[in-house]
Amino acid sequence: MIFRFSGKDDEATLMKQCQQNNATAQEKLYKLYAEDMMILCLRYVVNEEDAKEVLMDGFCNFFRNIDSFAWRGEGSVKAWLKKIVVNQCLMFLRKKNHLVLVGDTMVFDDRMADADILSGLTAKEIMKALHSLPDVWRTVINLYVFEEMQHKEIAALLGITENTSKSHLHRARIQLKKQLLPII
Repeated sequence: MIFRFSGKDDEATLMKQCQQNNATAQEKLYKLYAEDMMILCLRYVVNEEDAKEVLMDGFCNFFRNIDSFAWRGEGSVKAWLKKIVVNQCLMFLRKKNHLVLVGDTMVFDDRMADADILSGLTAKEIMKALHSLPDVWRTVINLYVFEEMQHKEIAALLGITENTSKSHLHRARIQLKKQLLPII
Protein backbone atom coordinates (compact mmCIF):
# COMPACT_ATOMS: atom_id res chain seq x y z
CA MET A 1 0.00 0.00 0.00
CA ILE A 2 1.38 3.39 -0.99
CA PHE A 3 0.66 6.27 1.38
CA ARG A 4 -0.64 9.53 -0.05
CA PHE A 5 -0.94 12.85 1.76
CA SER A 6 -4.42 13.98 2.69
CA GLY A 7 -5.84 16.77 4.81
CA LYS A 8 -3.74 17.45 7.91
CA ASP A 9 -1.31 14.66 7.01
CA ASP A 10 1.14 16.65 4.88
CA GLU A 11 4.88 16.18 4.46
CA ALA A 12 5.79 18.74 7.14
CA THR A 13 3.48 17.14 9.70
CA LEU A 14 4.74 13.68 8.83
CA MET A 15 8.36 14.79 9.30
CA LYS A 16 7.59 16.38 12.69
CA GLN A 17 6.00 13.12 13.79
CA CYS A 18 9.00 11.14 12.51
CA GLN A 19 11.34 13.45 14.43
CA GLN A 20 9.32 12.58 17.54
CA ASN A 21 10.01 8.86 16.86
CA ASN A 22 6.40 8.14 15.92
CA ALA A 23 6.59 4.61 14.47
CA THR A 24 3.37 5.01 12.45
CA ALA A 25 4.67 8.18 10.81
CA GLN A 26 8.01 6.51 10.08
CA GLU A 27 6.21 3.60 8.43
CA LYS A 28 4.11 6.02 6.35
CA LEU A 29 7.22 7.88 5.26
CA TYR A 30 8.94 4.62 4.34
CA LYS A 31 5.93 3.43 2.31
CA LEU A 32 5.70 6.82 0.61
CA TYR A 33 9.29 6.81 -0.67
CA ALA A 34 10.56 3.20 -0.62
CA GLU A 35 9.59 2.35 -4.20
CA ASP A 36 11.24 5.45 -5.70
CA MET A 37 14.36 4.95 -3.59
CA MET A 38 14.59 1.27 -4.60
CA ILE A 39 14.53 2.27 -8.26
CA LEU A 40 17.28 4.75 -7.46
CA CYS A 41 19.34 2.04 -5.73
CA LEU A 42 18.94 -0.32 -8.69
CA ARG A 43 20.42 2.31 -11.01
CA TYR A 44 23.66 2.14 -9.02
CA VAL A 45 23.71 -1.35 -7.50
CA VAL A 46 23.03 -4.14 -9.98
CA ASN A 47 22.25 -6.99 -7.57
CA GLU A 48 18.69 -6.66 -6.22
CA GLU A 49 19.53 -8.10 -2.79
CA ASP A 50 22.43 -5.65 -2.44
CA ALA A 51 20.13 -2.81 -3.57
CA LYS A 52 17.61 -3.78 -0.86
CA GLU A 53 20.41 -3.71 1.72
CA VAL A 54 21.52 -0.29 0.52
CA LEU A 55 17.91 0.94 0.65
CA MET A 56 17.53 -0.23 4.26
CA ASP A 57 20.85 1.32 5.23
CA GLY A 58 19.78 4.56 3.56
CA PHE A 59 16.51 4.69 5.48
CA CYS A 60 18.34 3.84 8.73
CA ASN A 61 20.72 6.76 8.11
CA PHE A 62 17.76 8.97 7.26
CA PHE A 63 15.96 8.20 10.52
CA ARG A 64 19.19 8.26 12.55
CA ASN A 65 19.96 11.78 11.32
CA ILE A 66 16.40 13.07 11.09
CA ASP A 67 17.02 15.75 13.72
CA SER A 68 19.50 17.47 11.40
CA PHE A 69 16.86 17.78 8.65
CA ALA A 70 15.93 21.36 7.74
CA TRP A 71 12.47 21.85 6.24
CA ARG A 72 12.65 23.77 2.93
CA GLY A 73 9.15 23.23 1.65
CA GLU A 74 7.25 20.43 -0.04
CA GLY A 75 9.61 17.99 -1.70
CA SER A 76 12.54 18.71 0.59
CA VAL A 77 12.10 15.43 2.47
CA LYS A 78 12.36 13.37 -0.70
CA ALA A 79 15.33 15.42 -1.91
CA TRP A 80 17.17 14.90 1.39
CA LEU A 81 16.36 11.18 1.42
CA LYS A 82 17.50 10.86 -2.20
CA LYS A 83 20.84 12.45 -1.35
CA ILE A 84 21.30 10.05 1.56
CA VAL A 85 20.42 7.02 -0.59
CA VAL A 86 22.77 8.07 -3.42
CA ASN A 87 25.59 8.49 -0.87
CA GLN A 88 24.72 5.08 0.57
CA CYS A 89 24.97 3.56 -2.92
CA LEU A 90 28.38 5.15 -3.44
CA MET A 91 29.60 3.92 -0.05
CA PHE A 92 28.41 0.41 -0.87
CA LEU A 93 30.23 0.42 -4.21
CA ARG A 94 33.42 1.70 -2.57
CA LYS A 95 33.20 -0.85 0.24
CA LYS A 96 32.77 -3.71 -2.23
CA ASN A 97 35.64 -2.33 -4.32
CA HIS A 98 33.30 -2.02 -7.28
CA LEU A 99 34.04 1.67 -7.62
CA VAL A 100 37.66 1.73 -8.66
CA LEU A 101 38.46 5.06 -10.25
CA VAL A 102 41.24 5.35 -12.79
CA GLY A 103 42.49 8.78 -13.82
CA ASP A 104 42.11 9.94 -17.39
CA THR A 105 42.90 13.36 -18.82
CA MET A 106 40.91 13.10 -22.04
CA VAL A 107 38.26 15.77 -22.69
CA PHE A 108 35.24 15.04 -24.84
CA ASP A 109 32.57 17.02 -26.62
CA ASP A 110 29.32 16.72 -24.64
CA ARG A 111 26.89 17.24 -27.56
CA MET A 112 25.47 13.74 -27.88
CA ALA A 113 21.76 13.30 -28.43
CA ASP A 114 20.93 10.81 -25.66
CA ALA A 115 17.22 11.59 -25.81
CA ASP A 116 17.04 10.37 -29.41
CA ILE A 117 18.50 7.01 -28.46
CA LEU A 118 16.29 6.58 -25.41
CA SER A 119 12.98 7.36 -27.09
CA GLY A 120 11.08 4.20 -27.87
CA LEU A 121 12.96 2.02 -25.37
CA THR A 122 11.39 0.44 -22.32
CA ALA A 123 12.68 1.15 -18.83
CA LYS A 124 13.67 -2.52 -18.57
CA GLU A 125 15.85 -2.28 -21.70
CA ILE A 126 17.53 0.89 -20.42
CA MET A 127 18.13 -0.60 -16.94
CA LYS A 128 19.61 -3.76 -18.49
CA ALA A 129 22.01 -1.65 -20.54
CA LEU A 130 22.92 0.50 -17.51
CA HIS A 131 23.58 -2.60 -15.42
CA SER A 132 26.01 -3.92 -18.00
CA LEU A 133 28.30 -0.90 -17.60
CA PRO A 134 31.32 -1.00 -15.32
CA ASP A 135 30.37 0.38 -11.90
CA VAL A 136 32.35 3.60 -12.23
CA TRP A 137 30.81 4.43 -15.64
CA ARG A 138 27.32 3.62 -14.35
CA THR A 139 27.92 5.78 -11.29
CA VAL A 140 29.09 8.79 -13.31
CA ILE A 141 26.24 8.54 -15.83
CA ASN A 142 23.70 8.23 -12.99
CA LEU A 143 25.09 11.27 -11.20
CA TYR A 144 25.26 13.30 -14.41
CA VAL A 145 21.97 12.33 -16.05
CA PHE A 146 19.63 11.44 -13.20
CA GLU A 147 21.00 13.53 -10.33
CA GLU A 148 21.79 16.40 -12.74
CA MET A 149 25.21 17.00 -11.21
CA GLN A 150 27.92 18.86 -13.06
CA HIS A 151 31.32 17.27 -13.68
CA LYS A 152 32.87 19.46 -10.99
CA GLU A 153 30.42 18.08 -8.40
CA ILE A 154 30.88 14.50 -9.58
CA ALA A 155 34.65 14.87 -9.45
CA ALA A 156 34.53 16.19 -5.88
CA LEU A 157 32.12 13.46 -4.77
CA LEU A 158 34.13 10.62 -6.31
CA GLY A 159 37.61 12.03 -5.72
CA ILE A 160 38.51 12.24 -9.41
CA THR A 161 39.26 15.06 -11.83
CA GLU A 162 36.60 16.76 -13.92
CA ASN A 163 38.26 15.37 -17.05
CA THR A 164 38.06 11.85 -15.66
CA SER A 165 34.37 12.37 -14.97
CA LYS A 166 33.87 13.56 -18.56
CA SER A 167 35.84 10.60 -19.87
CA HIS A 168 33.79 8.08 -17.88
CA LEU A 169 30.56 9.70 -19.06
CA HIS A 170 31.71 9.64 -22.67
CA ARG A 171 32.72 5.99 -22.48
CA ALA A 172 29.44 5.05 -20.79
CA ARG A 173 27.45 6.79 -23.52
CA ILE A 174 29.41 5.04 -26.27
CA GLN A 175 28.83 1.66 -24.63
CA LEU A 176 25.12 2.37 -24.10
CA LYS A 177 24.73 3.42 -27.73
CA LYS A 178 26.39 0.21 -28.90
CA GLN A 179 24.01 -1.84 -26.78
CA LEU A 180 20.84 0.10 -27.43
CA LEU A 181 21.08 0.91 -31.13
CA PRO A 182 20.40 -2.68 -32.22
CA ILE A 183 17.22 -2.67 -30.11
CA ILE A 184 15.77 0.45 -31.74
